[in-house]
Amino acid sequence: MPRSQLAPGVEVVAVPGRGLAVRTADGEFLTVRTGGADEESLLGRLAGAPTTAGTGPHADPDPEVDRIVRAFASAGHLTDEQPPSAWPTGLRDVRLLGDRELTEPLAAYLRAAGAEPGPGEPGDLAAGRPAAVVWCLNGPVPDGLWDAADRLPGQRVAWLRCHREGLQAYVEPLAADPGDVTSAHVRARRLAATPAHRELAAYWAGPRTGGAPVELTPPAASLVAALLADDLTRWATGAPERGPLPARRRLRRVDLRNLTVTEHPVLPVPDVAAAPVTAR
Repeated sequence: MPRSQLAPGVEVVAVPGRGLAVRTADGEFLTVRTGGADEESLLGRLAGAPTTAGTGPHADPDPEVDRIVRAFASAGHLTDEQPPSAWPTGLRDVRLLGDRELTEPLAAYLRAAGAEPGPGEPGDLAAGRPAAVVWCLNGPVPDGLWDAADRLPGQRVAWLRCHREGLQAYVEPLAADPGDVTSAHVRARRLAATPAHRELAAYWAGPRTGGAPVELTPPAASLVAALLADDLTRWATGAPERGPLPARRRLRRVDLRNLTVTEHPVLPVPDVAAAPVTAR
C-alpha cells in the first residue's frame, strides 16, 4: 500500500476507556473500530510512516491495519503526501481593478502565493492577455459596469470579483471558461431568489440615501481579499477544493459586522431563445 497520511484537519485521539476516535475535517468525532488491529502500527501509518514488509515498528503483517487504512482513504480522511504546487509562470499576470481598500491586501496575498499582480485598465481588460482579472468594489455594482468583464472567460481570461452592499460583502464565483457563472448570472439569480426583487433592482440602480458611512475595516478587507486570493490560487495551481460547494458555483456573503461567511449555490443562467415569429 503506498505511503499516505491523515488529510489536513483530520486527527486521531485515544479516548480513555473507549479506544480510538477520529476528528474529521468538519469537526465531527467518529469512533474507530480497530477490530484488534495493532494501534501503534495503525497510528504510525496514519501519521505518514511508509509501509514496510517484514517486522518492525511500522511493518504491517496485520490485515486489520490495511483494512482500517483503506476505510480512512475511502472516507476521504487520507491524502497522498505531495508538496504544494507552485504558481505556474504562464498564469502569474493578474490584473487588479477597483478600490484600494481591497486591491492592496489582495495584491499582497497574490504576491506571497507567487503571482505577479498589477493594475488593469477598465477600457481594455484583456490588453496584454493577462491570466486573470479581479475587480473589487467597496460599494454596489453600477448597472453595466461589469458587462465587458463578463465576456473575459470567452477569451480564456479568468474573471473574479467582489463588491459591498451596506454591511454585506459578496465574493462571486471565479469564471474561467465559457459557461461559468458571470456577474450577470449572479444578479439574475439573486433577483429570482428574493420576493423584494423590485427593491433590490432599485437599490442597484440608485440613487441611494444613506446615513453614517460604512467603514471597511482592515480585518474585513483582509478577509475578503483572502477569499479572493485563495480562489485564484487554487485555480492557478490546481489545488483541491475544500467545502461542500465547488468554487465556480459558489457565491459567498460576508457579514462585515462579525466577519462570518455563508455560502450559497449559484448556477449559470441559460440563454433564452428568441420567441418564434408567428405568420399572420
